[in-house]
Amino acid sequence: MTQAPFSLRWLAPVVIFALAGCDALPVAAPAAPPPAPGVLTETTIGPPGAADDTCWGKTVTPAIIETVTSQVLVKKAEVNPDGTIGKPPVYRDESRQEIVTPRQETWFETVCPSTLTPEFVASLQRALLARSLYLGAITSVMDPATRAAVQVFQVENGGPDSRVLTLETARALGLIAVERTPAE
Repeated sequence: MTQAPFSLRWLAPVVIFALAGCDALPVAAPAAPPPAPGVLTETTIGPPGAADDTCWGKTVTPAIIETVTSQVLVKKAEVNPDGTIGKPPVYRDESRQEIVTPRQETWFETVCPSTLTPEFVASLQRALLARSLYLGAITSVMDPATRAAVQVFQVENGGPDSRVLTLETARALGLIAVERTPAE
């Protein structure tokens, strides 16, 4: 048997040796759970000027864009010497988009995650149950039904349309003390 002048038998050990020295391919980190519906950010980094040790949420209302169509004169009408129209004017339709209402970001102070203990959430559920907004069992878990009840309460009371519990809502429900300024 004749052997080829160039043999690939040596290539396999070299490739195995080279790959053994490589780092493992990076594994993608699991995706973070999406924020509550209607909430872009829930963070301890608030808007500019926010006090330290406060937590914030932000809702984003998208812009409302409308398509406006108008007619643009392409060619004027031709008028006969006797004042009658010889050829009617020619128009074309022109469409453009206009922002009717601009995009809005609304910041609101939230209850910090460290405060949302099982005992606190159970008290929240009882407060919402007493107002017939939460109809589930007292589970001490901030589940979708609890968040939905929070959202209804907040919207009905002029708060943000968010499932994230605002500090103002927690105070209105009697779950967090309202800070009072001393009388002079």
